[in-house]
Amino acid sequence: MSDVPPGAGVVERLRAAGCVFAEEEAAMLLAAAQGPAELDLMVERRASGLPLEHVVGWAEFAGLRIAVDPGVFVPRRRTGFLVERAVALAAPGALCVDLCCGSGAAGAVLLDRVAGAEVHASDVEPAAVACARRNVEPRGGRVYEGDLFAPLPPELRGRVEVLVANVPYVPTGDIGLLPPEARDHEPLVTLDGGPDGLDVLRRVAAGAPGWLAPDGHLLVETSERQAGAAVEAVSAHGLEVRVATCEERHATVLVASRAG
Repeated sequence: MSDVPPGAGVVERLRAAGCVFAEEEAAMLLAAAQGPAELDLMVERRASGLPLEHVVGWAEFAGLRIAVDPGVFVPRRRTGFLVERAVALAAPGALCVDLCCGSGAAGAVLLDRVAGAEVHASDVEPAAVACARRNVEPRGGRVYEGDLFAPLPPELRGRVEVLVANVPYVPTGDIGLLPPEARDHEPLVTLDGGPDGLDVLRRVAAGAPGWLAPDGHLLVETSERQAGAAVEAVSAHGLEVRVATCEERHATVLVASRAG
């Protein structure tokens, strides 16, 4: 805990900048800063619109502290539902893959919660890969740089028991409607899912059957309004799909497995 005095006007500065949870954010900044000068800089960066997680360098996700570097997608609270479903399906020692891994949050949780799990993660963004390696590899996983399945070791084909893909699913035309924290500070490739938001999901669904074990599962996050079209897109590749939702977190997850 920092020795920075709490009476530094931090809450007022954050509130003036439009931060809805100014008190909670002030507490995090006060705890992270090593002195008044650093605190002032951190408050200034947050007030300018930089995501809080980028300012302090970490995000709380599913009970873990996940390192989040500038320019890396911030793991969302709703994605905890996706990871919970993945953990529930993973037997001890399960071979798991985390595609579009971003900071590696999902892979880190799988390693933390599934005894003996073998986790491989990939992302196309170099900054995300560097960040994910800090979160995943100390826990025993591996992280690769490349597009979706391309960088994964070929010996994983047909053996993956849990395949998690937190794909970008915002329709291109809706990017401008996102909060400035996302559209200005997170890579477009982590947000833009193409004209209908399902471009990357379709590519994952097309490749998944070749990588899944006979009893393996694919889990993908999407939005409630896209769920019907997303189910059709995944089903088109011979997978049986069910939809799981969490109203509290506004989370929608497709859970797919091989048909028959």
